[in-house]
Amino acid sequence: MRFKDVFSIIGPSMVGPSSSHTAGAVRLGRVARKMFGANLPEQAELILYGSFADTYKGHGTDLALVGGLLDFDTDDPRIRDSLRIAEQAGMSVIFATASQPAGHPNTVTIRLRGGGQPEQSMTGASIGGGNVQISQVNGFDVRFTAMYPTLLVYHRDRKGMVADISRLLSAGNVNIGHMDVDRKSRSGDALTVVETDEAPTPDMLADLERLPDVTRVSFVNLRNG
Repeated sequence: MRFKDVFSIIGPSMVGPSSSHTAGAVRLGRVARKMFGANLPEQAELILYGSFADTYKGHGTDLALVGGLLDFDTDDPRIRDSLRIAEQAGMSVIFATASQPAGHPNTVTIRLRGGGQPEQSMTGASIGGGNVQISQVNGFDVRFTAMYPTLLVYHRDRKGMVADISRLLSAGNVNIGHMDVDRKSRSGDALTVVETDEAPTPDMLADLERLPDVTRVSFVNLRNG
């Protein structure tokens, strides 16, 4: 990953002690929550790997991840009480550790259920300076950073789908910074991830959902608080 500015290295304003174990963890939780939708999940299962698994209690990574699931920003003082707040809000949280190695030592898999939404799963890593990299979403191998407004377009694999998505965003004057596509089989289920410079409007998101063979659109934007 290329760091875009000095704040990408020293990390954001945050509740400490560590940008990797807290700020990055908050952002991983927020990405999962944004993917899940507006309703609070009823159950969150978090599987921790590597350094996250070894130190998550001592470094407050558990508090940070759950704070992110509650959509708290990195400097929100409520992070310290996130486990209690989650319980009071009706979200049960399960932590588990995995012994097998992951691609990065600060890796977590988050599975969210309930709230009237389909189950969502996401695997990502805190890679330093509060930055994150998402490597898997609902069984699709993709890569994005959530540093920019990010669209996740679920669809059937077909000719012209990427062009249709690009054309619609261009018509709305939204510039594409990065795009990643994965499919489970030829003509099967696929996921296109698009990082953009500008946030698409609600009308544009609705237009994307109306494209032929699109089954669902999720939008992740950590810039809006």
